[in-house]
Amino acid sequence: MPSIDYQLAEYSELFMLLAAFTYTVALLAFAWDLAKSSKTLKAIDQKAAVQSTPKVMATAGAPSSGPADSNREWNTGEAVTADDAMGYTGKRRNAARVAVALTALATLIHAAAVVARGLAAHRVPWGNMYEFCTTGALVVSVVFLLVLLRRDLRFLGTFVVGLVLIMMMAATIGFPTPVGHLIPALQSYWLIIHVSVAVIASALFTLTFAMSVLQLLQADRESKARAGGKERFGFLKIVPSAQSLENFSYRINAIAFVLWTFTLMAGAVWAEQAWGRYWGWDTKEVWTFVIWVVYAGYLHARATRGWTGTRAAWLSIVGYLCVVFNFTIVNVYFAGLHSYSGV
Repeated sequence: MPSIDYQLAEYSELFMLLAAFTYTVALLAFAWDLAKSSKTLKAIDQKAAVQSTPKVMATAGAPSSGPADSNREWNTGEAVTADDAMGYTGKRRNAARVAVALTALATLIHAAAVVARGLAAHRVPWGNMYEFCTTGALVVSVVFLLVLLRRDLRFLGTFVVGLVLIMMMAATIGFPTPVGHLIPALQSYWLIIHVSVAVIASALFTLTFAMSVLQLLQADRESKARAGGKERFGFLKIVPSAQSLENFSYRINAIAFVLWTFTLMAGAVWAEQAWGRYWGWDTKEVWTFVIWVVYAGYLHARATRGWTGTRAAWLSIVGYLCVVFNFTIVNVYFAGLHSYSGV
């Protein structure tokens, strides 16, 4: 068995620290973009409201033309949102562009850290909770950047990068594990197949979780706008409508569900090879199945039972909370054949 390259492992930790710092700066840039956009849109709204008030009074509520049309909330009670197609439209947002560039840089450094960890141990770098969290965080960032190539999801940047940082802090603070060899049960090619697909599925679930949270906030804002109430979060004007967020997250969840189904099946095959049975009601196996059931219920309820809007968003959020519970609480506090957090 090859010896561990501890010097390369130290470089991996250094790269991980640099990546976390760069992600933090990117998070601040995304937050600045939301704050700046919110302030700009608020000023436009106030100007449009002043200009539209005389016209509205003169026409007994008839819709006016001109600048007031850019602020539909004042005239029709409809909440102004970004392009539902999530395309790159409107003025250039320099803070957002800087944030995306920093996220890309952080992802490259993060990838170097993960690869260095794998090379140091001469194996794939997801054999324990520390490695799973750091690799999972990397995949979340990569998926986010890839989606940005086709859709303007920069409004998600604060939430996604924030989740990436939480995962990295959980790995460093909660599951610090020195680099080492795999235990015998994990020395199988199924580790690459089973865990890699699980990581990708979890990354997609992370993205839809952030979108579902924003969907709830946007739905509340739209409801208050229809009732003539005052909005609370101005930055939501650069976020698509709640319906658009729901539709997009539904499509992503459908893809992630297929991957999670494969994860469940591959895990059963691996269990048969390692322990001589496909299913043994181990805690980890049960919760993997629970996650599958929750997301299956979400997809079925939305497609056939008309569970749309906030109910669909909450189901998606519950599913992701089950994912988090499975990869943290179950691994750490429940004894079983899958308890690898200490290796």
